[in-house]
Amino acid sequence: MKIVVALGGNALLRRDQPPTAENQLANIRRAAAQLARVASDHELVLTHGNGPQVGLLALQSAAYSAVQAYPLDLLGAQTDGMIGYLLEQELANLLPPERVVATLLTRVEVRADDPAFKVPTKPIGPVYTQAESERVAEQKKWAMAADGGGFRRVVASPKPVAVLGLDPIRWLLERGALVIAAGGGGIPVARGDDGHTLHGVDAVIDKDLCSGLLARELHAECLIIATDVKAVFLDWGTPTQRAVGKVSPAALARHTFLAGSMGPKVEAAVNFVLSTGNRALIGSLDQIEAMLAGSAGTEVCADGADVA
Repeated sequence: MKIVVALGGNALLRRDQPPTAENQLANIRRAAAQLARVASDHELVLTHGNGPQVGLLALQSAAYSAVQAYPLDLLGAQTDGMIGYLLEQELANLLPPERVVATLLTRVEVRADDPAFKVPTKPIGPVYTQAESERVAEQKKWAMAADGGGFRRVVASPKPVAVLGLDPIRWLLERGALVIAAGGGGIPVARGDDGHTLHGVDAVIDKDLCSGLLARELHAECLIIATDVKAVFLDWGTPTQRAVGKVSPAALARHTFLAGSMGPKVEAAVNFVLSTGNRALIGSLDQIEAMLAGSAGTEVCADGADVA
């Protein structure tokens, strides 16, 4: 079975952890152990988030004032190399020597006039207290928003309209490779006025929406969105919160979820199921095998319950 697995940035670096190289490596080793078992029986395309990492690079870039800070498309490409290298190495250590693991930098086209450029919603970087958030916002002129129990910087997150470079991904899959691609939602590019040439844009594409698009383009039989929570929850953070099990896309789409958090995951899953008729799974990275077996997480499928 061909599976696209989207690893959340917070699954690779927990919200309560400082973004050290040691912490990221430890979490990636944990992820690789789960993914290697899935890869032994399936074709696998792996995508990943980069919110904590690209935010850290943005802070480092802004701290060096001798040159203008690098735009987010360049920083996103850097995170693709860093995270892709760590994933590739740890997976290759666990898989048979003949199983090739390949990391690709993937450009993803967005529209230059996407309204998201005027309303930033994508959280990146570390979590701040409210006081720290207000200080950073004033110093750096960044937009900040609540995220969980703290605050994070938010940036533009335009919708992906086309994944570029699909042929190399298909070529590698046909030859049995495990492919890591479209990291961080892909490197955002837009078309110039001539309608042909492409240029980078200062944004971070949501990796779940990009992963859903990639899964549709590759005709994947399953989309897995692995995050740091066990399932999709209704009434999150309230006494009545409850996990969603097997559910139809129509039933799940009737509910509203936060734009910078579960919202894109649900949207990606719903669109994938409606477009392909195949199933999408949302849940904890530690339970990928159980999700595939139907015993954990949220399963969005055509024959799911009509009431969430």
